[in-house]
Amino acid sequence: MKRILAALAGLAAALAMPGAAAAKDAPAASEFRRGVNVLGYDPYWKHEASARFQWRHFAALKSAGFDHVRLNLFVFDKMDSKNRLPEAWLRKLDRVVDEASKAGLGIILDEHDFNACAKDVATCRVKLGAFWEQVAPRYRSRPASVAFELLNEPHAKLDAAAWNTMLVEMLAIVRRSNPTRKVIIGPTSWNSFRELPSLKLPADDRNLIVTFHYYDPFRFTHQGASWTDLQELRGVTWGSEADHRQLSEDFAKVADWAKANNRPIYLGEFGAYDKSGTPTDQRVAWTSAVAREAEKNGFTWAYWQFDSDFLLWDMKADRFVEPIRGALIPR
Repeated sequence: MKRILAALAGLAAALAMPGAAAAKDAPAASEFRRGVNVLGYDPYWKHEASARFQWRHFAALKSAGFDHVRLNLFVFDKMDSKNRLPEAWLRKLDRVVDEASKAGLGIILDEHDFNACAKDVATCRVKLGAFWEQVAPRYRSRPASVAFELLNEPHAKLDAAAWNTMLVEMLAIVRRSNPTRKVIIGPTSWNSFRELPSLKLPADDRNLIVTFHYYDPFRFTHQGASWTDLQELRGVTWGSEADHRQLSEDFAKVADWAKANNRPIYLGEFGAYDKSGTPTDQRVAWTSAVAREAEKNGFTWAYWQFDSDFLLWDMKADRFVEPIRGALIPR
């Protein structure tokens, strides 16, 4: 009996790990399993000496059990009149990729000018194409631990019809220099899982990973956030049986889509805002539930974000926010 119980415990542990067989038989997970969004709003890009993020933080992430970072890149405002990126900025990007790789982390280069693209699709097409024309060839010789994400969270004017056309164009640019590199693409409406049925991908490209972002219920995860219409909202709770059931149902829909379309799934962002006074134990419960539900369904993931807000790392204390770290990667 002890041997049987031990075997069952081992099976349960294996199924709890990312990359295990998914409950819905979704495609196998990619090598980017447990990650963190980094450097999107860091002064590093303008004044390196003022950077909050330090190279030692890559080693800290690796030691904590994370295996990759999603690097959020705002580039449109760095381009000159001919949409060329400064060589000095590109060398900064090289340094980030080099240091993450040195620490043993994979890295996803995520073009993050989502709001600019939502406002002006024509300009977005030109600038986004120019970005990949410069960056993709630059990294053509990098190992498979470097992946590309075409664009974060298309939305508004960049609707499904416009995005399905544009993503084919952007992917063609990437494939000229990187024919087999992993490329991450998500649906419209801020990478909503509800828009997965509207996403049209080239059927013959099997080196694609499909991403979605999850901040449901939004009134819980973004209460008090200054950039939303919920900045005065407080006291929304999470954790009821109905809440857990909704999370499970939402991820089951994604898993069903993944199985039907034979595509691996990457949960590229999730988190609950940390500056609204929401009790830490509820934020931890939500974060843990989302991460475990993702893993149960065979999805890989990246938490939003390392610092700034939704904190994983407390810069003042110079350490992980331990409750959130533990929710993401239990010890």
